This record gives sequence, structure tokens and C-alpha cells, in this order.
Amino acid sequence: MPLPAPIFVAGTGRSGTSRIADIIGEHPLIHRIPMETRFLVDPDGLRDLADALTHRYDPTVGDDRGRTIPELVGEERYRDAVQRLWPQLIAYTYDEPAPAEGFGNADRPAGPFEPLSRRRVLPRYFSDRGELFGILRGLIDTMFGGAAADAGKPTWCEKTPFNLLYMEFLWELVPEATIVHIKRHPVSVLASHLSQPWAPPTVDGALAYLKPVYHRWLTWKNTVALTGRRYVEVKAEDLAADWPGQRRALFEQLGVDDFATPSAFQSHKLTNRNDQLDDETRELIEEALGEVIPAMGYE
Repeated sequence: MPLPAPIFVAGTGRSGTSRIADIIGEHPLIHRIPMETRFLVDPDGLRDLADALTHRYDPTVGDDRGRTIPELVGEERYRDAVQRLWPQLIAYTYDEPAPAEGFGNADRPAGPFEPLSRRRVLPRYFSDRGELFGILRGLIDTMFGGAAADAGKPTWCEKTPFNLLYMEFLWELVPEATIVHIKRHPVSVLASHLSQPWAPPTVDGALAYLKPVYHRWLTWKNTVALTGRRYVEVKAEDLAADWPGQRRALFEQLGVDDFATPSAFQSHKLTNRNDQLDDETRELIEEALGEVIPAMGYE
């Protein structure tokens, strides 16, 4: 059997992405990158970099010889404008409790040793997008492939839930990659979000967070032909209902022999959200999600 291709795991978050990535990484041939790298698809990551250096290239964006926007328009005016703009750009706000170690330097006031100058760079424009992606692919091979080699495995698995929204970019970056999309009933996904300190703590807030994700994914999916592509779609509920059989099928789709992993999908781990919401709240959520539920393959 040929060596397996690299793997990206995708999902809405709270759908089983971490569990399935752990399981895939327990296979003797696949190394799981042990965190969400995120920099591939997050804003200002490799995805934005690739666009900025190709079709969105502009060497003068935000450059006025080192002066800032507040300096140009007046600090008070700048603050007033941002305060008016901000509410128009957000759907919901919430408080996240800070971990014991704090959030990091970005949330602390500047210290007394700020640099007196900063280095600016002029980006290169790539008329051949393929050339740029060859360079970016080299970066991925060095980091992810190197980590897999250190673990004694020939390939790797990277999990970031919002890989879900950027599959075309991921295939452009790693054409031979397999993308594993794990799904879970949208109501259970929302219920699980309500229990996370980093997510909106109310039903309205969670809906504002999740609905655009579902709609964006489904809109994209309806415009492409995924049949024949290296794409694997599984339901967490199906994995739990017949774990050995579903695991065997999953590994077959990934191009590796079956392996009895220490971790598994278990039904009680998925059904623990069923009693979290009362009937009235569940009905409200189902109505708000509308066609999302059947479109994701659930009744």
C-alpha cells in the first residue's frame, strides 16, 4: 500500500474535530500536529499572505512613511470613528474569563523599552501564483513533514476546525491532501458551544456565531463537485454507533490499513448534550437554524 497523503481535519468546532484528529494521529503511519496551527487559514495567515503577494498585491497599503492613521486624522477623531464603526461590524459581544497566566503581551500596556524605529519591508509580487505556493509548500513540508519525521511517521494530520471554510486554499497548498470533515448534529454543536468559556454564553450569541459558518460552508459546497476529490465526510454519531466498522472505513479512505486505536468515539460522549436544552429552547434553535439541519444531513 502506498504511503498516505497529508490530512487536514475540518468541522464547525465542537463537532469531534479534536477526537478524530487524535485518533488519526494514533495510527502508526500518521503524525498528528499536536495543536491547531490556525496560521494556514486564519486572517493574516498563509491564505491572506498568498493573496497579498499575488492578485491583491499592493506595496503601498497602509504606508505613509511611518505615520499612523490617528496621527493623520487626529487621535480623538480616530477613536470616535472606531467607536461608531465597531458596533456596526459585530453581531454579538461577550466576556471571556482570562486564564491565570493572562492573555499575553498584546493586552498589556507598552513598557519603557519600546524600539525607536521599526523595519518595513516591501513585499514581492508573484505573477505566477504556483511559484509562491511552491515556496509556501516548502514551508509546510519543513514544519509538518519534519515533525512527522521526528515522530518516525511518513505523513501528518493537521486540525483546525475552520479548515472547513478554506478547502480550495488547502488543496492549492497541498494538492494531494485528504480533507476529513467531521459533522455533528447542529443543535448538539450549539449546545456544546454554550459550555465553552471562549464562546458566546447565550443561545442568541451562539446562533450569531454558528449560522454564518454553516451558511458559508453550504453555499460553497453547492458550487463545487467534491466527488472524486480527496474529501472524506463522516458523522460523529455514525462513528460512535459502529466504531470498529466506521474506523476501518475511515482508515481505508485515508489509504492506510486498519489499526485498533486507543481512542474511540463513544455514544455517551455525544448524547450528553441531549438533556442540556429544554424542549422549548431546542425547538427555538431548530427553527432558527432552519434548512441548515437537513442540509447537513440530519432530520
